[in-house]
Amino acid sequence: MKTPQRALPPGLLTGGAVCFTVFAWASAFVSIRSAGAAYSPGALALGRLLAASLTLVTLLLLRREGLPPRGARRGVLVSGLVWFAGYTVALNWGERLVDAGTASLLVNTGPILMALLAARLLGEALPPGLLTGMAVSFAGAVVVGLSMSSGGDGTTSLLGVALCLLAAVAYATGVVVQKPALSFGTPLQITTFSCLTGAVACLPFTGRLAAELPRAPLPATLNMVYLGVVPTALAFTAWTYALARMPAGKLGATTYAVPAVVVALSWILLGEVPAWLTLLGGLLCLTGVAVSRRRPREAGRRGALLIFRTRRVG
Repeated sequence: MKTPQRALPPGLLTGGAVCFTVFAWASAFVSIRSAGAAYSPGALALGRLLAASLTLVTLLLLRREGLPPRGARRGVLVSGLVWFAGYTVALNWGERLVDAGTASLLVNTGPILMALLAARLLGEALPPGLLTGMAVSFAGAVVVGLSMSSGGDGTTSLLGVALCLLAAVAYATGVVVQKPALSFGTPLQITTFSCLTGAVACLPFTGRLAAELPRAPLPATLNMVYLGVVPTALAFTAWTYALARMPAGKLGATTYAVPAVVVALSWILLGEVPAWLTLLGGLLCLTGVAVSRRRPREAGRRGALLIFRTRRVG
């Protein structure tokens, strides 16, 4: 007699999806260093989205999931244009004009914007723990950004700053718009058709991609494909799975762990030993994420309520 298999707890699956997304998105910053040296911003965005679309459509066919319901299509269209296409091109372009530390600092305004937009448009709460955690994490992101900044060597431009801020706004907007769509369609449906929309929006860069692909070194092309398959196709699907089960603001706060993971991956994979200030910033980022995810102690509340009731009876 076979023992029935127990399904994993939903909370464990959601936590696993969040952790996978954070590590996959952190690895993307390492891969972009290779691919971005050989491909222009638009061509890199198109190649990444084409690789992601091929992966997602294959998964969609294997799972026999069709078109997203009508109620989800507006969110799919907007998130595809703003997040998948706009964010990717703006970030690729911005990172060519500013140093990595400045880009990291500017893009990390995204979770704050996300929480504010979610509170305004979706009616999500802004508990003190979330705000405190985001403040601590943002302080950590500032420390990481300053420690990695190239300083006054002329690499920072106003256009680069504007593009990175635009990427942060596109990221926050795309997530908030995508959240309602998940009440109609599955995470795989929403991610697949958002990615396809982004790929179609990037088709004007086809000529650049066709011209750069034969000249690009193999590692750069492999990194572009990796960016499409793992940080885009798989990680965005995991993200939407978690987004369907968590408030957008709270989920956005978890991405403050990305700078800390980027520092660790750069240390392990690229041999870039971080300065003590960078390590301190990474530690602050992780501390802020932990604070933002803490739940209020129900035991204390129940105890206070019990004392109140006892006094009333007495």
